[in-house]
Amino acid sequence: MKVGLSTYSLVKKMRAGNMDVLDVIQWVADNGGEHVELVPYEFTVVDNPELADQIKEKAQQLGLELSAYSLPANFVQETDEAFYAEVERLKQHVDIVNRMGIKIMRHDITAFSLPKEDMTIHYFNEHFDKLVKGSQLLADYAAQFGITTTIENHGFNVQTSDRVQQVIHAVNRPNFKTTLDVGNFLCIDEEPLVGVKKNIPYAATVHFKDFYTRPYFENPGAGEWFRTVNDNYIRGAIVGHGDLNIREIMKTVKSSGYDGYLTIEFEGMEDCEVGSKIGMDNVRRLWHETNC
Repeated sequence: MKVGLSTYSLVKKMRAGNMDVLDVIQWVADNGGEHVELVPYEFTVVDNPELADQIKEKAQQLGLELSAYSLPANFVQETDEAFYAEVERLKQHVDIVNRMGIKIMRHDITAFSLPKEDMTIHYFNEHFDKLVKGSQLLADYAAQFGITTTIENHGFNVQTSDRVQQVIHAVNRPNFKTTLDVGNFLCIDEEPLVGVKKNIPYAATVHFKDFYTRPYFENPGAGEWFRTVNDNYIRGAIVGHGDLNIREIMKTVKSSGYDGYLTIEFEGMEDCEVGSKIGMDNVRRLWHETNC
């Protein structure tokens, strides 16, 4: 088991110009992290191989592993030309992931932001063949490099454990799995403990995050709240401070035999350095305190 951080956790600092991605990697090492997951917001490597090499070298110097690479994607395109263009775009990311020595790549399969009518099972079923075909083409391309491609329970459609599993089984590739995010099930109103228990056997890597939750009829007022598929309220929290049963989730993950990367994603209102540090410390502590 290795605890680390997604660069997305410090995106506010990068957006403000206080850090760049190399600073984030240094910060993770300085604060006890063992690996970094790259999420290319506020930086790009696919068209900047020089930066990719700098990131790889920096991580090696600090003794950090580059655990995964995650990016948005959308196979629901209006034309075949657009569909294949999206596949080719993602292959370029596979190439740069291989250059950096990373072995896990997460890609979405639908747009993250969707209108309410597209958050349904009907939309999922209507476009299912495209979701599967795009994932197969990318997994087959990545296989030559020993890279595992994954989908996450992420966004507002392919997010329940059953839908993720349905795609994985239909793709039917040994190097196609899931990035299991313990909190994102809430976005589509699935109980996280249930989602984690069902999908941990399919996990290539695991994201730990936390949320505060309020029902749809209890408007919590101002703050960084957003609405779930069924209009409940959630907002990011420091891992271990929110409303998820993190201890039982940790027990479920550990008792499954999973012993890979644990990646903290901080999305709360607190200072992101504070939230990321506490989150990493809590996840490490809870792993060691958990008896299976």
